Amino acid sequence: MSKNIQSYLADLEDIPGTRVYTTARARKGYHLNQFAMSLMDARNRERWKANERAYLAEWPMSEEQKLAVLDRDYNRLLDLGGNIYFMAKIFSTDGLSFVQAVSTMTGMSVEDYQEMMNAGGRSPDGQRSIREKR
Repeated sequence: MSKNIQSYLADLEDIPGTRVYTTARARKGYHLNQFAMSLMDARNRERWKANERAYLAEWPMSEEQKLAVLDRDYNRLLDLGGNIYFMAKIFSTDGLSFVQAVSTMTGMSVEDYQEMMNAGGRSPDGQRSIREKR
């Protein structure tokens, strides 16, 4: 049975707690991700730390993306086209490790998140579809 591309992409959005990085997200987040990558340069990190709002004003991102950056709302940034590996430039600039930042995305403490991951990650049991609530 063959699916059309719209059905296939809709199924990717139906995975609870997961944001699949599609081409649509990549296009939506292009400038957001370019901003994040700019933080690889020490001079840009210093400018960012000196005045985050002013630095963001230089990037043609949506206001919603800028607010999500300022709020460090990484889940929202993924929804708005951010790529987690690019977002790592933001939390690294803040002095956070990948584990520290990602634990905030799960609502778990760093310790609980590490324990879960060391035990093999989230259980595959539970809700598997947002649409079907199963």
